[in-house]
Amino acid sequence: MYPNLPVRHPKPDAKRFIDALMGRIPPLACAPMVEYLVDEVLRQSIGCEMLGQTWSPWLANNREETARYFDNFIDFWYRMGYDFVRFEHGLAFPAAKLSAADTAKGVTRQRSWADQHHGMIRTWEDFERYPWPKVEEYDFFLFEYISRHLPDGLGFIVCHSGGIFEHLSSMLSLEGLCFLLYDDPALVKAVANRTGELMAAFYEQLAGMDNIIAIFQGDDMGHKTGTMISPDDLRTYCLPSHKRFAEIAHAHGMPYFLHSCGNMFAVIEDLIEDVKLDGKHSYEDVIIPIEDFQRDYGNRLAVLGGMDIDILARATPEGVRQRAHQLMETCGPRGRFAIGSGSSIASYIPIPNYLAMLDEALGF
Repeated sequence: MYPNLPVRHPKPDAKRFIDALMGRIPPLACAPMVEYLVDEVLRQSIGCEMLGQTWSPWLANNREETARYFDNFIDFWYRMGYDFVRFEHGLAFPAAKLSAADTAKGVTRQRSWADQHHGMIRTWEDFERYPWPKVEEYDFFLFEYISRHLPDGLGFIVCHSGGIFEHLSSMLSLEGLCFLLYDDPALVKAVANRTGELMAAFYEQLAGMDNIIAIFQGDDMGHKTGTMISPDDLRTYCLPSHKRFAEIAHAHGMPYFLHSCGNMFAVIEDLIEDVKLDGKHSYEDVIIPIEDFQRDYGNRLAVLGGMDIDILARATPEGVRQRAHQLMETCGPRGRFAIGSGSSIASYIPIPNYLAMLDEALGF
């Protein structure tokens, strides 16, 4: 059913992957694959059924068990045909949370999300009392372990979990952020600056590690018809930090990629010209099909992913194959393109559909 998976003799080429996305080499005959996240439930299911893995738990206080977990984590990306491992983790910015059962089939865990009505920071007194994380107390073992245990040719793409806007709207709550943008913009600026400074210091620690080929930050700043807050507010409070992260990446000879869901056209020129973004991820056909985005912007930045989540979630495997083939045929020859999901491989994506996309891409 999947003749190209798992890859029997992987030959990842992280340098070629980056060179292709940066336009340093002609378009590859077979466009590379990219992914932002693959849900743990899917990874472990595929790993057990297709790769013969037995997953150990990821335990913060047990490095031996955690190392075995990440051996399987690395092997998953390797055997699925990617040129890299992407891993995100980061400083803890506490926020009020809500939770409920994950409704995906066969999943028993809880899902949590930020309380969008009640933030932990509402006043300057809250700002002073907030338990800001310390970079010097962060244990970089997970990143160091992956960096040291990659098979030949496999690259390492890193990300601080959660972006500036995401943390800002979690710590203040989205509702609280909107009120404070009017009532006390100086407080919003102080929270954004402190968060950005800490994340930049985090990236300064990461950027010099071996085998890291890109920073691929996530920060969902949009919705279906526009940005979550005004474009001017994004320019004031969020984009300066993304510019700083890009500068860190570029200073170490790496590209800076951004995943941001939603309609970002109001600030796309800022992202390209000011932030100096090297690649954009997250596309929804209802906003703009990836072919059209690539036509308009593909000569200025890499186009990452593009397989609409609605297709991945609801189409048949054959329907996914057809769309993957269409993307490879249309976007691949233009260059600076990698195929993957439009957002991420979430727990509700049927495994056969995810595998059909990969198998079609590998066999193109």
